[in-house]
Amino acid sequence: MAFHLFHIITFLMLVVVGTNGAILLPPQVYWKSMLPNTPMPKAITNLLHPVGYWSEGRATWADVEIGWPFDYRKYAASDTQLHDKSNSSLYFFLENDLHYGKKLNMLFTKTTSNNNNVPKFLPKEVADSIPFSSNKMENILHIFSIKKGSKEYEIVKNTINDCEEKGIKGEEKLCVTSLESMVDFATLKLGNNVEAILNEVEKESSEIQEYVIAKGVKRLGKKNKAIVCHKENYPYAIFFCHKIDPTKVYSVPLEGVDGNRVKAVAVCHTDTSQWNPKHISFQVLKVEPGTVPICHFLPHDHVVWISK
Repeated sequence: MAFHLFHIITFLMLVVVGTNGAILLPPQVYWKSMLPNTPMPKAITNLLHPVGYWSEGRATWADVEIGWPFDYRKYAASDTQLHDKSNSSLYFFLENDLHYGKKLNMLFTKTTSNNNNVPKFLPKEVADSIPFSSNKMENILHIFSIKKGSKEYEIVKNTINDCEEKGIKGEEKLCVTSLESMVDFATLKLGNNVEAILNEVEKESSEIQEYVIAKGVKRLGKKNKAIVCHKENYPYAIFFCHKIDPTKVYSVPLEGVDGNRVKAVAVCHTDTSQWNPKHISFQVLKVEPGTVPICHFLPHDHVVWISK
């Protein structure tokens, strides 16, 4: 399945030349100006087109990936999930499981962002010029040559609806349509002394296997504050970013039975009282909302922002 992401001339003009005639800054430069002491993770770099790409009038095709499957904000467990708890258990565990020697059955896929077919970030000026709203659906379909009733139409509609959904109590959320917007949201909520972290996977894995937690589990960030950005399904890179306090973040070294080593990022939500009581995590872990922290490892290409 693919979207054709083409460049309308007016969009290209917005990228190459600003309203005052100046050359617009690429996302890499904006990152450096806002976060001079924070290196850009390779997985994020891979979501950017090379500097100069947009001034050359190129087009790209983007394959849609599967997004984060368990949205606690509103969804109860589906019948399929309830009948396949073995698969659902790959995503959730308890905070007291994060200790040396603990065995977990997991699936870690290496980031695919360096693949040209993966949806990449648009420059902010282009992204801001493209409508991203349910009441502008006709315009969106026209821009991306999407037919009503197609799979692409359902994906676009569902992503926009999810982004417009009201957050749960205490949640600060935003669907960011550019890397610059992600940086702005993270620094607005956490300050400028932040860093972005993602999983580091040694080699590609396509099968579920047993991993053992190695020595070196450690807490990251300060004051139980973090922003988690989940990659969404869309023709170009869109991330659903949200901040719910308190949230704990851990760096977890893992060793697979095949020798694969993963430096995983674990996120633990310590207040689940506002989650849907029928959420799959409660079914799998056999706990009640608001009783114990619920943890999950970060899916590939998803990002956690923490204060240094």
